[in-house]
Formats: sequence, structure tokens, C-alpha cells
Amino acid sequence: MILVTGATGEFGKHAVQQLMKKGVNVSDISILSRGMEKANNYKEDGITVKIGDYTNYDSLVKAFKGVDKLLFVSSSEIENRAEQHQNVVKAAKATGVKHIVYTSFMRKQERDNSAIAFLQDSHLKTEKWIIESGITYTFLQNATYLDMLPMFIGEQVLETGVIMQPAGNGKSSLVLRQELAEAAAVVLTSEGHENKAYPLVNNQAISYNEVAEIIAEISGKDITYQSPSSEEYQAALKNYGVPDEYIGLFTAFSIAQSNGELEMSDNSLEKLIGRKPTTAKDFLTKIYA
Repeated sequence: MILVTGATGEFGKHAVQQLMKKGVNVSDISILSRGMEKANNYKEDGITVKIGDYTNYDSLVKAFKGVDKLLFVSSSEIENRAEQHQNVVKAAKATGVKHIVYTSFMRKQERDNSAIAFLQDSHLKTEKWIIESGITYTFLQNATYLDMLPMFIGEQVLETGVIMQPAGNGKSSLVLRQELAEAAAVVLTSEGHENKAYPLVNNQAISYNEVAEIIAEISGKDITYQSPSSEEYQAALKNYGVPDEYIGLFTAFSIAQSNGELEMSDNSLEKLIGRKPTTAKDFLTKIYA
């Protein structure tokens, strides 16, 4: 039995779809949801819905019984993530889960002074807990989602003609969420991935200046890229009414990109899915053409 956590989120939905595409019988797939309302479509498809919450250890123990392989999709609650993840690992150990496939985050090096150290820390802890549990694992160290690029550059970019991020000339190895979920499904349905860590990145990394040039070419409009200081950037977002939590997140990712932390070369994703990942140019063309 394969259990997919976070299955009502985008990554989890794609993962379940990919498992079925690869011929896994619905009777061999279960999903974890905090409530039945969002998971009704799974139940209608014949997939077992288990109710559980990362914050409730006992609910996880109940949900993980009979599970052989666990696709452990990391929590989106960054502040509470470490505590939640510890519950998941302990429950998996207690119930005899045989293999954990964990969605971690890419990293070129472990740096205490990283702009995204707050994000990396919980992933590092989780990987450590899984290793210490003795459960067979595969770590999917995912790059930033390519799907998030329109949010980073601004939904009104064609109207404003400006992309503003304090990322300098740094590049990011962005990958489509669907392709990362496909890689997870490959790992869950094939052999040879035990106790391995895969950096899942796009070798065609891209800078915001290149993004501006691509959108300009596609749309026929003048699009420019500006890289202000982080303080100027934060003040501008605050003026637009962007919530503080998003301002902090956007700034951290841009600084990490400027520092070269989000660019990496690795062929693991291409090998797993059997083709080159979708490029940022192809993705942007679909949106802005």
C-alpha cells in the first residue's frame, strides 16, 4: 500500500495522478487528508481516504497502519514544520512503514548564513530523523517550483512592464511541480532508489533578466528587470499591500538566488522522468503568448 500525504494540495494531486498513470491500482493507493470534504473525489475514484493531521500524532499512527511506502509531502507551515515532521517520522516508525519518499529542498551546501536557512533547517532535521529511524528512504531534494514564477514576477507584469526582484544576476533551476511529482511516482513504482538523495533541478537555470527578455519577445511588449536593494524591494511590496509573511519569503528567495544558492546542475530528474524537464521559456510561452 502506498500512502500519499498532502494529497489535497497540488503536488499530492499530481503524484496520485502519476501513480495511476503508471498502472498502480487504486486499491493500492491511499491518501492522507485532514478532513473528508476536500478528499471526496478520491473516495469516488475508489482510493482509500485516511484522516490525519501532522499536528496529531495519534491520528498519524492510525492512518499509517498497513502502509508500505509513504510519500511524505513536506508541510507548508514553515514555522511549525519541524514539530509536524517529527510526528510523521515517529508514526511511520511505530507502524512499520518500510520506505519513506520525502519531498525535501535542493541545496548546494549547508550554510548557516543562507537567506533561506529557515527553510533548509526543517528539511535537514527531517532528513536526519528519517535516517536515524532506520526506515529505508529516498530524499527528493526539489528545486523551486517553476509554477511559482508568475507570482514572483507579478501578475500584472504585462501592464507594468517591470520585473522587480533583489536577485541581481543570479539564476534559479526552476522545475514544474508536475514533473517533480512524476519523479516521485517513478521512485515509488520502481526499484533501486533505497537510501538515496536526488537533487531534482532543471539544468537550464534562468535569471530574471532572461525572464524579462523572454516575456518581451513573446508578448511584443517592453519588459525590463530591476534589481533594487532588499530594503527598497520590501518597502515597495509593503506599499502595494503585500502581507509581511510573503514579503519576507519573496525577499529570502531572491537573495538566495543572487547568492547562487538556487542554481545547480544535476541530471537526476531527467533520468527519472526519461526526458529533459520543461524549460522556463516553454512554460512562459504557454502563459504569455
